[in-house]
Amino acid sequence: MISLRLLGALALLIYGMRMMSDALQKMAGPQLRHILGRMTTNRLTGMLTGTLVTCAVQSSSATTVMTVSFVSAGLLTLAQAISVIMGANIGTTLTAWIMSLGYSVDLTNVVYPAFLVGMILIYKHRHRFVGDFLFGVAFMFLSLVMLSTSGKEMDLEHNEAVVGFFASFDTNSYWTILAFLGIGTIITCIVQSSAAVMAITILLCSTGVLPIYLGIALVMGENIGTTATANLAALGANTQARRAALAHLVFNVVGVIWVLCVFYPFVDMVCRIVGYDTTMAGQTARLPVVLAMFHTCFNVINTGILIWFIPQLERLVCWILPEKPQPELEQFRLQYIQANLVQTPEISVMQAQKETIQFGQRLGRMFEMVCHLLDEHNDKAFEELFRQIEHQEALTDRTELEIASFLEKVSNNHLSDETKLKVRQMMRLVGEMESIGDACFNLARILNRRQWSGKDFSCEQYTQLYAMTALAADALQQMNTVVGGRNSENNADATYRIEEQINTLRAQLKDDNILMANERQFDYAVGTMFVDFINECEKLGDYVVNVVEARLGK
Repeated sequence: MISLRLLGALALLIYGMRMMSDALQKMAGPQLRHILGRMTTNRLTGMLTGTLVTCAVQSSSATTVMTVSFVSAGLLTLAQAISVIMGANIGTTLTAWIMSLGYSVDLTNVVYPAFLVGMILIYKHRHRFVGDFLFGVAFMFLSLVMLSTSGKEMDLEHNEAVVGFFASFDTNSYWTILAFLGIGTIITCIVQSSAAVMAITILLCSTGVLPIYLGIALVMGENIGTTATANLAALGANTQARRAALAHLVFNVVGVIWVLCVFYPFVDMVCRIVGYDTTMAGQTARLPVVLAMFHTCFNVINTGILIWFIPQLERLVCWILPEKPQPELEQFRLQYIQANLVQTPEISVMQAQKETIQFGQRLGRMFEMVCHLLDEHNDKAFEELFRQIEHQEALTDRTELEIASFLEKVSNNHLSDETKLKVRQMMRLVGEMESIGDACFNLARILNRRQWSGKDFSCEQYTQLYAMTALAADALQQMNTVVGGRNSENNADATYRIEEQINTLRAQLKDDNILMANERQFDYAVGTMFVDFINECEKLGDYVVNVVEARLGK
């Protein structure tokens, strides 16, 4: 029963910390994005930001996964993410101090009032996230009380088998230290919570059965094992996100390597700071503080050293994970939306916004292909370019479906009114963007008819078509400016002006086409293709206006 209570307390600890972290991310979702975006202007502010955010959410894994999500969404650069991750390692040391406090202070005086206030706030819907946070705090403190009580009831210090087992290890051997380091790494990777493993380590050390050197070896392993969460989350993400997760692993591994080189002097120094004498018995009450102090000293000193080598660390992870060469025909892959990365709805909306910017740029490149196709007369080159445009049209269809499906899932969450409006606008926006892709493909099909008919436009018609495609290209460029800009800085005036010019030119060219047809300057088939082309360009201009209006909420 004591073992079951111990496991239950660990489960409650993990759940409480997860509940705290989720509640804080929901309360500060939009603000966290602005904080991480604005407070990471240099390596020092980035480190400070990571420290503060981790202290708030009480989980370095949550901060790291969030940072990886921001890198995936293009909200942070790799260098900024590395500095935030370094700060997260410092922030997570607060958890160890809270746990050490739980073994010397009766936390039950905090637990029950937190449950009461939290329940009241949860029933008041407006403050339910604050209530969730208080429940998480209460669960965490309650689990620490349960762990402390279970540890005392287990009476391990008088269990000869357990004491003999740990006493059989030679604490002066580096092989023993490496073995416990590996054990700490593996257990943390399995349970996906360094806090739980830290709690077990503190429990074993506080009872006096686990020597401090072996306990610290476990703590070092926890630092490596905790990187597994972000690396697993980034497996299906883009290259930059995987690099950010890998940087976390490299950072902690480098720290462990240099500490191993000075292991015994470093541990002795930490013990002297706390006032613990490794040669004397009966000081078990100080061991949780020794572990917390080591965790803090290790992460602070490691960050203090490696923060000056962020560019070199960035180059190292880029060398380990290089960009894959693009195939001849681009494969479908959303760049910013990664379904396996955990994030708040607000962050998901930001990812979708980034993806719509990429969508607009893809449409711009697709129209450039159409313009090149207009001047291409070599059959083989024409066929290859037409095939690429056809492939791009299929990609635009997939992009619309994937973004819309992603937004549909986001809309199932509890969203603010502002976020709901953004989701509706983007659903409308991607639909209009897909219509632009259809228009580009229709233009390519018209040119395909010209290519295989054996007939061609006249020089005057080409001049007129160039004028029309130039206006359409300007419209797409203006659309991408609006889609990628801020609402406060955008307006639709330039788009309306270009659309009016397209309509005027279309009317003029249709009239000119009738006159040239009457004068027998070209046959009926060429005239039909000419009119179809300028009509499709005019439709494209209409779709551009619809996209701009959707982006601006009109």
